[in-house]
Amino acid sequence: MKRRRLPVVVAPAATAALLLTACGGGDGNSKSNEKIAGADTDGTKTPASPSASDAAAGIDRPAMTFPSDFEMAFDITKPSNAKEAAALSDAENFIRAINYGIIRQDPEDTAYKFYSTAGDTAQAYAKKQIKQYVDGGWTVTGVQRYSQGKVDLASDGKRASVSFCDDDSKFYGKEVKSKKILKTSPSLKDYYHFEIVMTASPEAQGLWTAEDIEVQTEAAQCRA
Repeated sequence: MKRRRLPVVVAPAATAALLLTACGGGDGNSKSNEKIAGADTDGTKTPASPSASDAAAGIDRPAMTFPSDFEMAFDITKPSNAKEAAALSDAENFIRAINYGIIRQDPEDTAYKFYSTAGDTAQAYAKKQIKQYVDGGWTVTGVQRYSQGKVDLASDGKRASVSFCDDDSKFYGKEVKSKKILKTSPSLKDYYHFEIVMTASPEAQGLWTAEDIEVQTEAAQCRA
């Protein structure tokens, strides 16, 4: 078994075209499938320290330490535009924070809340994902590979649609108590396409938070 992407309500602004012409309204549904994951938490991996620009902007980012048997590999070229690059980076951080909450087995973990907007669908999605793992007794292991990143910045420079592919073909489940790895045969169910609406934080320049999210499962366009 592997990760299960839950159905989530998203605003129409989750699509790049609408994002660039309007600021929301209405609801839709993402697709879902039946993938669950789990992992060992022995050993650690620690991301790079906050940058000097973060310190200058007063951004105190949460530290996220991961198990040695879990990796999130982002093969995505950062845009030259500073706002687009920041939106992409924090969209990646939002996804990292979901996995971090799963590893910590805490549906109320502060990391995903830091990288998402309170009261919006992205934060609700993150909490549901984490809670589902906790309730099932799973955590995360293996390698997730992200690619085909794209950023569409709104004309006001305050919102952006960030999309990328996720390859979970080497990402497996592991039961927390028994340590049993839950492997499956590779299939189209290993591939996802994410689209996340990011909003520039009014409190901290350079910080972007996830507002809405849409996850396409069995994403053929993400299969190499």
